[in-house]
Amino acid sequence: MIRYIRRAAGFCLLLLVALLLNAARIQVFQAESLDDNPANRRKTIGRYEQPRGNIVVDGKPVTGSRDSGEQLRYERTYAHGPLYAPVTGYASQTYGTTFIENAEDDILSGTDSMLAPLPLWNEITRSRQPGGNAVTTIKGAVQRAAYNGLGGRKGAVAAIEPSTGKILALVSSPSYDPEEIAGTGKRVTDAWARLNGSPRQPMLNRAIRQTYPPGSTFKIVTAAAALDTEVVTDIDAPTKTPEPYVLPGTTTTLPNEARGCRNASLEHAIRVSCNTVMAELGVRIGPAGMLDTVEKFGFNDDGLKIPSGVSRSNFDTDMTADQLALSSIGQYDTRATPLQMAMVAAAVANGGELKSPYLVDRTTDSDGDTVSRYSPKSLHQAMNPSTATQLQQMMVDVVENGTGTNAAIPGVRVGGKTGTAQHGIDNTGTPYAWFISWAQEHGDGLPAVAVAVVVEDASADRADISGGGSAAPIARAVMRAALDD
Repeated sequence: MIRYIRRAAGFCLLLLVALLLNAARIQVFQAESLDDNPANRRKTIGRYEQPRGNIVVDGKPVTGSRDSGEQLRYERTYAHGPLYAPVTGYASQTYGTTFIENAEDDILSGTDSMLAPLPLWNEITRSRQPGGNAVTTIKGAVQRAAYNGLGGRKGAVAAIEPSTGKILALVSSPSYDPEEIAGTGKRVTDAWARLNGSPRQPMLNRAIRQTYPPGSTFKIVTAAAALDTEVVTDIDAPTKTPEPYVLPGTTTTLPNEARGCRNASLEHAIRVSCNTVMAELGVRIGPAGMLDTVEKFGFNDDGLKIPSGVSRSNFDTDMTADQLALSSIGQYDTRATPLQMAMVAAAVANGGELKSPYLVDRTTDSDGDTVSRYSPKSLHQAMNPSTATQLQQMMVDVVENGTGTNAAIPGVRVGGKTGTAQHGIDNTGTPYAWFISWAQEHGDGLPAVAVAVVVEDASADRADISGGGSAAPIARAVMRAALDD
């Protein structure tokens, strides 16, 4: 009898060991795959069982959480949702996250290991901490000035502090309210279908995810290349550019909307925006020289993050001479985000040094104690300091005596460049109006803000009047708000 009891006990012990080994296999080796299994709702339920941390502007949250009383308990809410949507993005229980909600999700959801009281605490306990906060660089007054300036027209505004790279405003219009798609159910799916089906594309972040031909605003980049390569050594000297100008290797004549462009100086060509002079200079600089300069400004960069990813601004690497001529005046395949063109203005304003743009100043825990802080970084030396000084002079001349007078602010040094980008089949579409600029209070050591504005719905008889008339007043309001803040 004892022998049978021993055998039974041994068999039970074997079963217990097998049970323990199987439990270890499931809890240790298969835990991650089970967590990520779409059929496992525990992770999703856990994600929404506590309020999400906040995104902060001017020391105040522009997001919140609402207790829905449902299984996925806390839904995201947004204060002034359409105003800040290009900054916050959305956090949806149905459709996931975008922009800061996505880039800082670990902090906001409480899963970031830096929020834990001890190293590996979250991994060992498989728990999450109260959601932390993402404190942005956005200035509310600057954001509102940009949003109100666009007034619902298709377009975008980006504003940067040149000396640091802080993004002061990031606006896309038309916009949407992220709260409409925060939860679950038919109301959310209907809103998603309506927003994505709208021909006005309100969910498209035009400031960082849409590229446009930059038109004449790109002439600032070409001018920088001309000076850095010493193709131009005197901005007041004639450039020996003919008018009419025939694109190299073709019979196509490049038109000028401005007057006095024959043999014009670089300074005059920037002030009145001569197509012929800047196209010819681009050809003289050559592909290698142009490519070197544009990449220092941030073009052709696939890895720019603010912390959300930014679409690549393009300047072709392989072109014929006529294509290079058109690319040098911001046409052909040259395309840029509004943020990229704000970076161009910022580099000029900052003495040629381009700071890496960023949108999150720091992250904190739920008590407001700093978890991480962003330190300003230099992205590139976009041009020689002497070149930047000369470009500043030329951009000020545009505002004081040229096509950008609508951007002038009394008592403030303002530099700018107007532009229009043709688009559509055979350029039949309404031109995009552009304006890039920077502003500096007299007595201040550095400009306070650099701005880029693009308006898709603009219309005018000529390119630079369009930029000066449609986009420049918006830039002026944004600069004024930044200076007053």
